[in-house]
Amino acid sequence: MRAFRLAAEYSKPELVLRDHKIRSTVVVFGSARLGVGGEAVVGDASGKAERYYGMARAFARLVAEHSCQAHESDPEHWDFVIATGGGPAFMEAANRGAADIGAPSIGLNIDLPREQHPNPYISEGLSFSFRYFALRKMHFVLRARALACLPGGFGTLDELFDALTLMQTGKIPHMPILLFGQDYWKRVINFDAMVEAGTISAADRELVHFVDEAQDGWRIIAEYYGLE
Repeated sequence: MRAFRLAAEYSKPELVLRDHKIRSTVVVFGSARLGVGGEAVVGDASGKAERYYGMARAFARLVAEHSCQAHESDPEHWDFVIATGGGPAFMEAANRGAADIGAPSIGLNIDLPREQHPNPYISEGLSFSFRYFALRKMHFVLRARALACLPGGFGTLDELFDALTLMQTGKIPHMPILLFGQDYWKRVINFDAMVEAGTISAADRELVHFVDEAQDGWRIIAEYYGLE
């Protein structure tokens, strides 16, 4: 039975995304636990979660604007489609940013003991539910052309380091990895200390970009791929 489930979790999203002509994605990771949703932010005295929510929404909107423009020139494909973990908070913000301009976006949700419902901004027909983390993470990177990480916990770190390891070892092509919120990420991960200890190379450290503005994130992607 498990083999059938594994096969289905690989094949169904693949077939659906092909049917929707989705060729490439920009993946947005981030916390589902900061009480951010819609216009309200709960329990965020500093306002940081609200700022990150707005950052994710604005970044996704910029990406989606390019995606729609490219689709007008090439109606047979959708490129740079926003994809998220499908949940609330910063994932919701990214799906919402795409929805703001009527662009498609994907949600790759996960079945958890503490139930996580898909957010309402995922495009109809592009919300998927996974039992297995491995298959979910595989679909995150299969079409990815960039990864954007908002502040998050173990799940976000797992997704970030999985992608970094695959890039470092040549299993997937290099792509921009954006860490939104320098004040958070530079306290959580000390890449300089890892270089000094010899556990990663200086080139490995250059795989990530620290950004604080949505426009800076999109500029890095646009320059990397030579986009207008």
